[in-house]
Amino acid sequence: MTGLAPALREATAALEGISSTPRLDAELLLAHALGMDRSAMLLQQHDLSAPESYADLLARRVADEPVAYIIGVQAFLDLELCVTPDVLIPRADSEALLEAAMDWFGAKDRPMRIADLGTGSGALLLAALSIFPDAVAIGIDASAGALKVARDNAQRLRCADRARFELRDWTKAGWSEGLGPFDLILCNPPYIEDSFLLAPMVSAHEPHSALFAGADGLNDYRILIPSLRDYLHPGGVAFFEIGYNQADSVRALGAEAGYLTELRHDLAGNPRVIRFSLGIEE
Repeated sequence: MTGLAPALREATAALEGISSTPRLDAELLLAHALGMDRSAMLLQQHDLSAPESYADLLARRVADEPVAYIIGVQAFLDLELCVTPDVLIPRADSEALLEAAMDWFGAKDRPMRIADLGTGSGALLLAALSIFPDAVAIGIDASAGALKVARDNAQRLRCADRARFELRDWTKAGWSEGLGPFDLILCNPPYIEDSFLLAPMVSAHEPHSALFAGADGLNDYRILIPSLRDYLHPGGVAFFEIGYNQADSVRALGAEAGYLTELRHDLAGNPRVIRFSLGIEE
């Protein structure tokens, strides 16, 4: 029994230049190979040995496959979500949507009906249900594979009785019929320009339908923002994630549709969230 230190050193070295967090990746993969929680593994590392399966997991990461797809889970806020290549891997940047919603409803009546447009893994919807425990929510997606992941996550997190998931494609006529109204809408739509060169770890593994949105990355905003009135309660509010250079364009679409808008930045200081509302701006 030599402990895990040699295996972790070799794995970290192999991931240098491939990952921005080589040691963390090495630890997460090894914990998964051992079937253990990472913290528990580190506490017991002197009494453990790396299993043979670790080499296969490491080879997948060296080939630029995301850790989340290899181990099948991704943390988002205080939730642990199952993920597959059918869904975009939830990013910490998207937590700004939930923070914006919490701030908005802090001194107001809490939302009772929530929608997550393009739910993917269900990350935004399930996080919102944990924040607003009296609410129910609907998540829509054009991908049946994504909806299966979201439903499984709702079941695992014991939210299935408060969450409903529907196959709806907002590029098709009549997609929003019978959907609303909602007090809160959350949306992280595709917003990357078709010509933008993404890192291979993203472009080769994550679903392009959840990433790319036309020549300027605005195709989905052009559909969704003008249609908000069809499914947003008159006193409700919507929060959309945006790309770093899209604030002015997305706010202009909101203004054209008659909405008041507000821009919020993420923790890194990047433009990240646009709020849409019909009420008096505070």
